[in-house]
Amino acid sequence: MEYRLTTISYLLSFFFLFTDAGQIGVNYGRIANNLPSAVKVVQLLKSQGIDQVKLYDTDQAVLKALSGSNIKVTVALPNELLNSVSKRKSFAFKWVQKNILSYYPSTQIQAIAVGNEVFVDPNNTTLFLVPAMQNIHSALINLNLHSTIKVSSPIALSALQSSYPSSSGSFKPDLIEPVIKPMLSFLRQTGSYLMVNAYPFFAYEANSDVISLDYALFRTNPGVVDSGNGLRYFSLLEAQLDAVYAAMSSLKFDDLKMVVTETGWPSKGDGGETGSGEENAAAYNGNLVRRVLNGGGTPLRPNADLEVYLFALFNENKKPGPTSERNYGLFYPDEEKVYEIPFTVEQLKKWKSIPVNKGKTEKSPVKGSGSDGSVSTSSSGGTYCVANEKTGKEKLQDALDYACGEGGADCRQIQPGATCYDPNTVEAHASFAFNSFYQKNSRAMGSCYFGGAAYVVTQAPT
Repeated sequence: MEYRLTTISYLLSFFFLFTDAGQIGVNYGRIANNLPSAVKVVQLLKSQGIDQVKLYDTDQAVLKALSGSNIKVTVALPNELLNSVSKRKSFAFKWVQKNILSYYPSTQIQAIAVGNEVFVDPNNTTLFLVPAMQNIHSALINLNLHSTIKVSSPIALSALQSSYPSSSGSFKPDLIEPVIKPMLSFLRQTGSYLMVNAYPFFAYEANSDVISLDYALFRTNPGVVDSGNGLRYFSLLEAQLDAVYAAMSSLKFDDLKMVVTETGWPSKGDGGETGSGEENAAAYNGNLVRRVLNGGGTPLRPNADLEVYLFALFNENKKPGPTSERNYGLFYPDEEKVYEIPFTVEQLKKWKSIPVNKGKTEKSPVKGSGSDGSVSTSSSGGTYCVANEKTGKEKLQDALDYACGEGGADCRQIQPGATCYDPNTVEAHASFAFNSFYQKNSRAMGSCYFGGAAYVVTQAPT
């Protein structure tokens, strides 16, 4: 196969697109009696390069501490206020005045989460949700804040009737007409996005006999083929997200963006909480950060970069429930890391998935680690770049020409007669060339994009 030179204009647009990548934030919960002051927390966030945070309320001390920090903030209106906000526009307006306008813009509030996982709220607040969202948005319009502050509401995966395989994703029938359709219509009309809380840990814990731990932790695995759409998945989280995308698609809402507002893995659990532990938590969160910062979306939406908020900033000692509930934190209350993971591209370059001991608990070496304690490639969730067949052969060919030409990818093995020439298809050759370019550039952010013709996976292409 011959590779022709691309035009200068294509090359320029290609390099500009290299700046695209996913975003990482963190949830700052405070159900504890031993956490540092809000001022210290903001200093911690900045020291770690964390520039997005999600709160569960509009606490005055926290919002004041975030003022001038350049940290983007998502605040929350609690479930117990949904009834009042939904019934009285005046109440919604006063709430926005007090809890948003008083701090904005010095505190960079970018979104309001109206309620949290409302569909599973035992107080049955579901029917209040959309009217409350509408009234909050109306208040933002009155204060001329609607163009910069989005309104949404986090849903749990329990809102789905079906999630496996991903292509069968659908919402529970009793929720569709009363709340799902009106909510998605509201998000479309206001240019907002769907907030989703997704925890592969729960799925693995309940089905560890059939779900591979490597699949749940973004480590190297053979993948799972979706029998409905033929796509191969290499991580459980991406499969869960695509189930939500499929559910939205079945209702004709293919255009909506999604933000993962909660996901995480507990560093400690009770005896029956299969999979909990520091090593698995470090693997999940660390490999997830790497996956997000390397850019690209899910198999179903490969061009939609991921935006993910890790849960949570601290271990919270007053949370009820099993031991795991109090041990999702990335940091102990004394601000020491529970385990080592990166938050930025620069940190990612140096990251090795080694849990921080700090004398808290004794830990065995990380499974699959080398003699120096670093995680081996086979278990650390290496990433690879493959062709996005949905972009069409012409776009793939242009990107392939660039990779094997100006891009400097090593394409000798896909020349006629060479070991990887067959299958002789644009898709197969593009995957080889894209991955060569990606690895040559040290898997740098944006080096697996090619104008949307490629995306990152965690299984080596063959």
